[in-house]
Amino acid sequence: MFVLPLVLASFACAAQAQFKATLDVSETLFSVVAAINVCGYDQDLQSSSPIRMEVRADLVEASKLPAAAAAAKQMCQFYRDHMQSDGAHDLAQYVSLALYLGPPPDFTPSVKESDMPPDSTYVLGFVPLLKQYYAAANLHSIWLKHQAEYLALIDRYHGPVAHMITSTDTYLRMPLAGYLGRRFTVYLEPMSAPGQVNSRNYLQDYYYLVISPKGENIHIDALRHTYLHFVLDPLIAKRATALQQLKPVLVAVQKAPMADDYKLDPGLLVIECVIRAIEARAPSDPKLPEKDRQAMLQRDEAEGFIFTRYFYDELRDFEKENTGLQDAFPDWLHHIDVDREKKRASGIEFAAQAAPEVMRAAKPASQPKVDLAERQLVSGDPAGAQKLAEEALNEKEDPARAYFVLARAATMSGNMQGAQENFQKALNATKDPRIAAWCHIYLGRILDLQDERENAVAQYQAALSAGDASADTRKAAERGLKEPYQPPNGKREQ
Repeated sequence: MFVLPLVLASFACAAQAQFKATLDVSETLFSVVAAINVCGYDQDLQSSSPIRMEVRADLVEASKLPAAAAAAKQMCQFYRDHMQSDGAHDLAQYVSLALYLGPPPDFTPSVKESDMPPDSTYVLGFVPLLKQYYAAANLHSIWLKHQAEYLALIDRYHGPVAHMITSTDTYLRMPLAGYLGRRFTVYLEPMSAPGQVNSRNYLQDYYYLVISPKGENIHIDALRHTYLHFVLDPLIAKRATALQQLKPVLVAVQKAPMADDYKLDPGLLVIECVIRAIEARAPSDPKLPEKDRQAMLQRDEAEGFIFTRYFYDELRDFEKENTGLQDAFPDWLHHIDVDREKKRASGIEFAAQAAPEVMRAAKPASQPKVDLAERQLVSGDPAGAQKLAEEALNEKEDPARAYFVLARAATMSGNMQGAQENFQKALNATKDPRIAAWCHIYLGRILDLQDERENAVAQYQAALSAGDASADTRKAAERGLKEPYQPPNGKREQ
């Protein structure tokens, strides 16, 4: 792997903070995308980079070896069995997979299968077949042969990417010290179709853009959109109360064509609207007429991004001031007139469909209800969590976790009887040691509050025997054994 850093000093504190983005190439990504080229991924082949045609010729020769031909046959059967409706979706699932794999020849997944996005787990069985083909076709030698051409792409596009980041930072006026330890990486992969852009956000702090440039086209708008997410996504952290007040507006956008995540999570919707407002106020073409900018706002509203116009108007004043966006954003959020926005949203005629999204998170929009329920619980909305958990149960979606969410929601609402019943149901349904241990801990605490100390002790002991070796679990159970549970305010009340 080769990395060319884009080191940019913070506008306000260059001496104290630096931020690093990278243009990168990856042998892992090359290997995965080259392999699907062997198996029939031919999208936009005639207009692709000369590098793709040269590599494909080498792959044809390598695949003539008997061992390589046999490995390719098995690998390509898997590819055909898992093909999607078009080349773009075919590529997307293998890009997701590649970003979770370690270097060749092992291609070891970097996280547990349960932590990988569904589109990548759907093709996870490709990995052992890829390993066989990689060895049999000596794919590493083909990578080495063309590595210089890959590195030349990095040199070619370094300037435009650096300019985009610098101009965006200047517009936002945000100190960048807070983003140390996070990662924004642009991978160049010419073995994919030249028009394809795959943007991913994994584990909250890792943002990737995989692009296949052609000529001077570096897909700068998509690159900037992903970078804006990288910079602005942390702004919604610790703002659960302010975001909760926007929930009534979401009712008005349930029929909008945007992804369901935006209809359930006001934080996701707000950040996407801020980004779209920035793209309209400060487009890549600064001479864009106002009527075209208004057309962008109308398009965003028709897709359901109803706060875009509000943030667009706020940005007018922001551009005249010296405040950074990080400091201005809390006031913008606080001053949203919920009734006005809800009324305006109810009058919008939504489009039949939304444009494809640039930014994709590790989990797709149609993620399990129980995941969404846990998100609502964390954001301080027990009623919303309860509703989603009940829907998850109706759809027979991970009953143990759903009951566990229902129990915690009941606890937050002061319904100790409901909490006790659902913790017991979760305990009966689960095979997860951690869920089992925490069900015992919560049941022990409820029993302590009911002055049933002997039964509470038995629950804490059961928690220690559940098989979860996590430090927080052990500490909570041992604390329960040492002394009866006291709620945070010190009152022994249910």
